[in-house]
Amino acid sequence: MAWRKEEGAMTMLRALLVVALAVCGAHAAGDKKKAEESKKGDSPAAAAASGPGGSFDITKLGASGDGKTDSTKALEEAWASACGGKGKQTILIPKGDYLTGALNFTGPCTGDVTFQLDGNLLASTDLSQFKANWIEILRVDNLVITGKGKLDGQGSAVWSKNSCAKKYDCKILPNSLVLDFCNKAEVSGISIINSKFFHMNVFQCKDVVIKDVTVSAPGDSPNTDGIHMGDSSGVSIIDTTIGVGDDCISIGPGSTKVNITGVTCGPGHGISIGSLGRYKDEKDVTDINVKDCTLKKSSNGLRIKAYEDAKSVLTCSNIHYENVKMEDAGYPIIIDMKYCPNKICSASAGSKVTVKDVTFKDITGTSSTPEAVSLLCSDSTPCSGITMNNVKVEY
Repeated sequence: MAWRKEEGAMTMLRALLVVALAVCGAHAAGDKKKAEESKKGDSPAAAAASGPGGSFDITKLGASGDGKTDSTKALEEAWASACGGKGKQTILIPKGDYLTGALNFTGPCTGDVTFQLDGNLLASTDLSQFKANWIEILRVDNLVITGKGKLDGQGSAVWSKNSCAKKYDCKILPNSLVLDFCNKAEVSGISIINSKFFHMNVFQCKDVVIKDVTVSAPGDSPNTDGIHMGDSSGVSIIDTTIGVGDDCISIGPGSTKVNITGVTCGPGHGISIGSLGRYKDEKDVTDINVKDCTLKKSSNGLRIKAYEDAKSVLTCSNIHYENVKMEDAGYPIIIDMKYCPNKICSASAGSKVTVKDVTFKDITGTSSTPEAVSLLCSDSTPCSGITMNNVKVEY
């Protein structure tokens, strides 16, 4: 009778296996159903996504375009999904006004991300919401920011807190848009207005194109540089209009292979290289081309500036300006190697910045100052290779 016991045991085992398989099948079916429901929009990110490449509408993630509701989390969630998605991903900011605090978009990303800015992003006026910058994008390649919308820094609410004109080591207010360690980026069509500090800062980037962008702030707004760059190569600024309270474009240390074409500047402090030599271990500035630009009522025109007691030994060379029109610009051409805005420099130290091989060609128009060309070179490190060809500027 032993065989009958074994047969009974086997029969019971088969029954248990059938039950187990049935339970597993039910769970699998349930999981599949949940996955399908998720794809259809059970999760906020899935609801915002559409299309094979991935498109994330921030209004479907809780953002409100009323200009009052904080939409920071919606943008953060959109970024997390887009940056992690394969292929081309789009973050859609529809028409409306979206208030946000600090936004930190960090890569590297799996695919390529585009911000489609059809509406306006408004920075909070509460400075406690910012550790440093407003919108900072770090280590993201093939980034695109495009559209007809605005990045509004709402700086007028805090400009009175800027003490940089009086204090050398002042507290820096938030920059509006910062690209750090980004390669092959494009910013086009948008407007960046009323930043609390710099409107755009490009740092340690390669091959960045800024095209058809408008940058705007009142002429008396403090330190509102239009586009600043440093330690970057291959930056192109094309067909862009800038009117701000500081440099329209400032080209900082370590900038190479920069092309500026079709830019209109004014109000502002002109198109500047520098200031150079403020900090230790700054790198050379080389191969800068400025062509087909217009400066309107700017306080300076084409300017190279270096601290009188520069902390770094560096060279500014192979600089070419061509076909630039001045319309009542102050000091249309100025090389200032004795720059010292806070009057804390030691003149006896002597500049360690070398300026050489600079060409001004076809510079025409009118100056608002009697002095159209000012060359304030260092006694210890004189300028060399300065060429002027067809410079015709009237006072």
